[in-house]
Amino acid sequence: MTIYKRFSTYYRRTIIIFIAVALTGCAVFAGLNFDTLYGEAQPQQRMVATTSTQAQHYINDVKPIIDNRCVVCHACYDAPCQLKMSSAEGIDRGANKDIVYQGTRLLAVDTTRMFIDAQSTAEWRDKDFFPVLNERTQSEEANTQAGVIARMLQLKQKHPLPTEGILDDSWDFSLDRNQQCPSVEEMSRYEQQFPQWGMPYGLPQISNHENTILMQWLANGAPMATIPAPSIAELNAIEKWETFLNTNSLKQQLTSRYIFEHLFVSHLYFDDIESGQPTFFQLVRSTTAPGKPVDIIATRRPYDDPETDVFYYRLEQVRETIVDKTHMPYALNEAKLDRIKSLFIEPNYSVTSLPSYEASVAANPLIAFTDLPVEARYKFMLDNAQNTIMAYIKGPVCRGQLALDVINDRFWVFFVDPDLPNMSQQNAFYRSQDENLTLPAEKESNTLRPIANWVKYAGQQGRFLRAKNAYLDEKFENNEHLTTRLIWDGNGTNSNASLTVFRHFDNASVVQGLIGEQPKTAWVISYSLLERIHYLLVAGYDVYGNFGHQLITRMYMDLLRMEGESNFLTLLPAENRHQELADWYQDAHLYLTKHLAGDINEVSSPPAITYTTDNPKHELLDMLKTRLEKVLPTRYALESTQLTNESKGYLKKINQVKGENASIFPELTFIMIEPEDTALDPQLFTLIRNSAHKNISSLFDEESNRQYSRDNVTLVNGLLGSYPNAFWRLKEAELPALLDQVLKVKNEGDYKRLLDNVGVRRTDPSFWYFSDILMMQYKKNHPIEAGILDYNRVENR
Repeated sequence: MTIYKRFSTYYRRTIIIFIAVALTGCAVFAGLNFDTLYGEAQPQQRMVATTSTQAQHYINDVKPIIDNRCVVCHACYDAPCQLKMSSAEGIDRGANKDIVYQGTRLLAVDTTRMFIDAQSTAEWRDKDFFPVLNERTQSEEANTQAGVIARMLQLKQKHPLPTEGILDDSWDFSLDRNQQCPSVEEMSRYEQQFPQWGMPYGLPQISNHENTILMQWLANGAPMATIPAPSIAELNAIEKWETFLNTNSLKQQLTSRYIFEHLFVSHLYFDDIESGQPTFFQLVRSTTAPGKPVDIIATRRPYDDPETDVFYYRLEQVRETIVDKTHMPYALNEAKLDRIKSLFIEPNYSVTSLPSYEASVAANPLIAFTDLPVEARYKFMLDNAQNTIMAYIKGPVCRGQLALDVINDRFWVFFVDPDLPNMSQQNAFYRSQDENLTLPAEKESNTLRPIANWVKYAGQQGRFLRAKNAYLDEKFENNEHLTTRLIWDGNGTNSNASLTVFRHFDNASVVQGLIGEQPKTAWVISYSLLERIHYLLVAGYDVYGNFGHQLITRMYMDLLRMEGESNFLTLLPAENRHQELADWYQDAHLYLTKHLAGDINEVSSPPAITYTTDNPKHELLDMLKTRLEKVLPTRYALESTQLTNESKGYLKKINQVKGENASIFPELTFIMIEPEDTALDPQLFTLIRNSAHKNISSLFDEESNRQYSRDNVTLVNGLLGSYPNAFWRLKEAELPALLDQVLKVKNEGDYKRLLDNVGVRRTDPSFWYFSDILMMQYKKNHPIEAGILDYNRVENR
């Protein structure tokens, strides 16, 4: 009898799903009234106990499919239709027709941050999010016909992706395309107008097995489970950190505020706790004390007034699938806690009052945290400098050409040594410069007259740089600071001492070490510059802000970039500084040229460095590389691959692609090579195109500043970047042929033929199989750093 019932249930579900697939998109649904058919919609909470059979089915069978087939496009602020499928709560929240990345809006809009701005499905409905699951009568028919996800899956099964290599022009893969975002009431029209636009959009349909699992789960009401609770060991570690962060002394309160405002976007984990896969946490402000459920204080910025006299810093578990584009792992352990205490708590200084939350104070860390020792603040950021810099790329944004066209496509970053003499005396200097160090975030999220404001900020920056140069001349005699000893060497152990930043048009990557051949530009970052970059682009940036806010943020970053470049140039002979600036800023606008001439290149004193060639920049970069030799990581070096030496030679020669030939390749190509030694894992590589520019000071016309003749590529071991544009797959024995074909790519036709041989296009029937192997290997190689990749930028070429 039991077997008969199980068979009958399975048979009935299969028939319902079959009928649903057959009827989807047909005219019979054109005028359906779902309220009449299935009752009025009511917000649903589909969470079931994590120990239940339904929860285990969701966690073990359903969620992996959603992560690897849906989250690859539906995560972060740029998720189509704001549909974030990286958590059960996000699926329940549903979709919204408003676009977060709206660069022309005149006024800031309300924030819609997952887990912050609303805590229940009903609250999200009040914010105009509509369901993608059935919220009417819970029946198998209603669940498969009155839910957007179910209908999208059925549409894809009925109209699979065309199998030709390149899709026609009816497919729009631009990030700024018009999004349809149909509610279930609009699905019939959507199905008739866009029959091939089922999900996954513009990618192959999922397998029959995966589709059956999802459809049966949906037919059963889509029960979901939240993430498992932390382990006992993790809970004990949380208690220790929360106790420390919430100590009542003024010194501790100011220290905790500083830590929070710098780590609020990081994914914290305990690396001294043995576990298969770490649990990640975020540092938040809560109205509730440790030991009680977290009640997040939802302010627009981390330094905004919490509007309560009593609040607590808490570690809240990350409830979303880890995606690469927002993942910034930051290790907590006993050594880190001791380090923070030694920097901020143990030194002998006093804090007599806490800084205001007024924007004029809170938006400027050099004012707000003036009572904390400068060297403590600087060393705290330097200890994890990659995380500090990465935050302005992975933190508040998921994309943004307007923000990222302010940096070159590849450059090296060095830091001023925090142990230089007179570091502790700099607080007084910064206090004297408080009027010159204000940041655009003081204007909050509705900035008016951005151009006029930029003129004001440019003047302030000029005055600050002149004062800084005079201060350094006073403190350091005979230019003793203008040597390679100015540069932090990581104390011989810290691989954060040098970074390489890659820009990939509207996204970017930050990695440790000096990657690739010598770059066109380099930065030297001091404490004040590092702090201001963080508060400009992370703590103070609002992705929901108006056009003026976003524009003035980008324009101010021009000033900070030039300050970093200027710090590097001061180590070159005076005549070479001018030559480099002229090359870096060809055809720059007049206002920028005046600023460069008047402020950025003010230092005329020669460095205390002896140069012996006619290429001092090349010499200097070599000297710095030698100085940092002990802490340069090898993760991305081609020598680190397990392929044969002969194969490594072929791979290195790919870096010969330069000029207009290089410009034909996409920003990021992920490559998988199957070794001849079958006992070895697939070897992963990334081919990065570096686009050259005459200057990067143009706000809206980047194309006119391109220098295609100076483009080049960088091939690295491993995956670098979150947004692949293309995929290659080949066997190690095919490397000679690959190199030959790559070096012969002169036009689009050549590139197409290359992909015909080794490419895994978005139309490839094996796309998902390849994707699974790629992700599996990425996570195996780097289990802490790896996250789900984003496929929104996969090209159709």
